[in-house]
Amino acid sequence: MTKVQLRPETLALHAAYRRDDTTRSVAVPIYQTVAYQFDDTAHAASLFGLEKFGNIYTRIMNPTSSVLEERITALEGGVGALAVSSGQSATAFSIQNLARNGDNIVSSSDLYGGIWNLFANGMKDMGIEVRFVDSSDPENFRRASDDRTRAFYGETLANPKLYPFPIREISTISDDLGIPLIIDNTAAPILCRPFDLGAHIIVYSLTKYIGGHGNSIGGLIVDSGRFDWSKHGSRFPTLNSPDANYHGTIFSEAVKPLGPIAYILRARVVLLRDFGSALSPMNSFLLLQGLETLPLRMSAICDNAQVIAEFLLKHKAVSRVVYPGLFEGTERDHARAVLSGGFGGLIGFELKGGVEAGKCFIDSLRLVYHVANIGDVRTLAIHPASTTQSQLSAEDRVASGASDGYVRLSVGIEHREDLLADIGQALDACCDG
Repeated sequence: MTKVQLRPETLALHAAYRRDDTTRSVAVPIYQTVAYQFDDTAHAASLFGLEKFGNIYTRIMNPTSSVLEERITALEGGVGALAVSSGQSATAFSIQNLARNGDNIVSSSDLYGGIWNLFANGMKDMGIEVRFVDSSDPENFRRASDDRTRAFYGETLANPKLYPFPIREISTISDDLGIPLIIDNTAAPILCRPFDLGAHIIVYSLTKYIGGHGNSIGGLIVDSGRFDWSKHGSRFPTLNSPDANYHGTIFSEAVKPLGPIAYILRARVVLLRDFGSALSPMNSFLLLQGLETLPLRMSAICDNAQVIAEFLLKHKAVSRVVYPGLFEGTERDHARAVLSGGFGGLIGFELKGGVEAGKCFIDSLRLVYHVANIGDVRTLAIHPASTTQSQLSAEDRVASGASDGYVRLSVGIEHREDLLADIGQALDACCDG
């Protein structure tokens, strides 16, 4: 059921699970358990020694979460995945699995505010330097790298700036230098396949489009299995030297009989085990329900978003609209190359009245929700300058795309005429010009 010839619509329903062998249940059960019975002491020892795969403790793995991990692995064409408690944890683990005190990563400066703060402050406190560069020139990544650079990082659709990250161009540089490219694909599942464009690791906030219903927080790391960690041994000591976190295991050597899973296995048995950012079985179950309809929802969301973006472009109160489906020329070609399945559900627009107009628009909405989330079945709106990006300096906030009058919409699956009516009346209620 996980063969690559199956299409995404089929994989989202069938990959990694057919039925429960005992009860014949078709729906994935919620394994609401902490621990698992070992057959005997030899069986327990083989699990703890990484000689066999199996369930040990729900802080490290769980059968419900395993289906979620395997299903998304199949969708992305990877070799393994790790589900964690939030997208923020997924991003942190993706870096901490490679970088130590004194190391650095190179990241696009176009980031969601929470990740920017993690990189600029949280990682700095851990001794990991994050070097921010303008991704519109891919060579900036090469120029910012040195022998302590452990990863490149970017968002498929930078939130809130919404310009597609040049995955293919920067993956070429990452291959040249032997540095893995990590892509946050939260805003573009189904629409973008980062591994096909050369990325090595994908991270997701499952909370957003994959879950889709605003009821469960979760995160995921997916390993392509295509990066040769052993070839670049000196650059990646976490995977190529004895690891005191796990009995002196050299992960790149220990997993060779099991396949190219050194990265994702270490993330599980070291980071998840030690830091405990486990995804609850109930949340895994709810996220799986969302995943089943992801292809259908993304199609409907993209259709709605295109219509709304075109409406905003013509409104007298709006000075500019940022939506990949409206790009022209080389920008449109680039967006199509990255977002081969559609242009997404996120729209940014600038109001002529600045910050007060932005706040007024938000306060005048009646149907659209004002919440700090994206990727819901419901349409959501926020004023980033006063919320999600407010922890940034004024200069960094503008650089991230959150200027004073900028509003971000996350378009849902409501009837488009109802959405247009609400957005239109909010613009008319408080915006001059």
